[in-house]
Amino acid sequence: MGNFSGGMNELLRQAARMQRKVEQVKKECGDKEVSATAVGDKVRATVTYSCKVSRIEVDPGFLESEGLELTLDSVCAAINAALETAQKGMDAEVAKVTGGAKIPGL
Repeated sequence: MGNFSGGMNELLRQAARMQRKVEQVKKECGDKEVSATAVGDKVRATVTYSCKVSRIEVDPGFLESEGLELTLDSVCAAINAALETAQKGMDAEVAKVTGGAKIPGL
């Protein structure tokens, strides 16, 4: 029975090491930026891998011709697309560390 306990402790140590690596990767990659556009590149949103919006660009002609409501809808679409790309990017960075293993809570 003592042998199982030793194996469990080692498993927990490995999990803790993996968690530290994952946290380090998230910190290192958090500032990476990705962009997405909406309505034929008239609106562009740039976000970080840590899901913070860093820049919004809107073609002034689009705002003038289409109005504020459609422009804001387009901004939301661009932000959501960029956030999805950022999440996939971060997931890929984390998967490099975990080898694709799904670890609860990470």
